[in-house]
Amino acid sequence: MAQAPIQFDRASGVLEGANAWERLAALALVLGSKVASNFSHRGYNMCANLLRTTLSERGIQVRLNPDAVFEFPYGDGYWSKLLNRSFHYEDELELLFQDSADVDYTLLDCGANYGYWSVLVSSKPFGSRKAIAIEPSGQNFPKLANNAKINGNRFEVMKCAIGAARGTARLSGTKHEAFSIAGEQSDGEEVPVIALDNLLDDGKIAPGGKYLVKLDVEGVEIEAMKGGARLMQGDSVLLCEEHGNDPQHTVSRYILEQTPLTLIVYDPRSNRLETVTDLSILDRIKVSTHVGYNVFGTASAFWLARIDALNAKAGRRVQ
Repeated sequence: MAQAPIQFDRASGVLEGANAWERLAALALVLGSKVASNFSHRGYNMCANLLRTTLSERGIQVRLNPDAVFEFPYGDGYWSKLLNRSFHYEDELELLFQDSADVDYTLLDCGANYGYWSVLVSSKPFGSRKAIAIEPSGQNFPKLANNAKINGNRFEVMKCAIGAARGTARLSGTKHEAFSIAGEQSDGEEVPVIALDNLLDDGKIAPGGKYLVKLDVEGVEIEAMKGGARLMQGDSVLLCEEHGNDPQHTVSRYILEQTPLTLIVYDPRSNRLETVTDLSILDRIKVSTHVGYNVFGTASAFWLARIDALNAKAGRRVQ
């Protein structure tokens, strides 16, 4: 019988249910994150996954806030950074989601992995917003479904990939956080594919709604955008990943040059979400080749006004 999950509270730092070796491992995971944060956590995942081989297989449930619990395998290289209470995961997304707590929107969490953002956005501090978590991997999906379950099944889960059109594809990759349908199609898990606009066609979402669309789709961002043309004509924001190792800024270039969307990026220098008209700003912002940088695309006057207001708040915070 599987052991009960270890419990960790991000607010208090209290770790419960761990044995002596697991507590020592937690200290190592936290210290490693604090040191590795100085160079964008390069090498952290590999070291944590190596440490994980010495641990018993069990989960850890991290309390993200009083109404959000997120479970993952203890020692997981990608998610163990959450044990470091000073670590903030994609804080520009968290800032937007927190600021949107008063908006009646739905999160489309595409490439949801274990459901971190769906867990948060559907929690009370984030407005208890509706979320649809979409994940193609047969390895990841049970963990996503479990996170929906332990949070009262308050968000919907779908097992499929996002692409340009409805169909099937093969999933490739060795890291759970980086499975993709963009690779070699001769082997790998066969998964169903839908387009974002199919969510409208199938009645999963309403045409007049407000949407934040997180696209963590590992190499098929452009195909996903092509499949969501109708959705993007409305009150929607695409939240895409611009790869640090791509000097051509392919995703941002497509948004800027091939779509009617306004391209926006968080600039650490100004602490603002800046409208991008010249891609050279990304040369300065993308300082690490092994991480992703979030860019936003929207044609919605509503969301552009919200982002302007968020920038005004950021200015007041700095003063």
